[in-house]
Amino acid sequence: MEKLSNVSVGDLVKVNDIIAQGFLRERMLALGLTKGSYIEVVRRGPSGDPTVYNIRGAMIALREEEASLVYVCESSK
Repeated sequence: MEKLSNVSVGDLVKVNDIIAQGFLRERMLALGLTKGSYIEVVRRGPSGDPTVYNIRGAMIALREEEASLVYVCESSK
């Protein structure tokens, strides 16, 4: 299990756990970051932050500190 912030561009991973709390957790769940959902890392910003992710067909940008609260595993899809 690794943090979403450490996944390489082009990789497809599956959400295993979200350790965010409060409003941030609710925001992530509303964006589709739920256990078992698939995430593709699309591209990183010019300075490496934020990173764009494809989550259930939507392009979502997350900062590194947000992505580090999402634990993922390799996708077998």
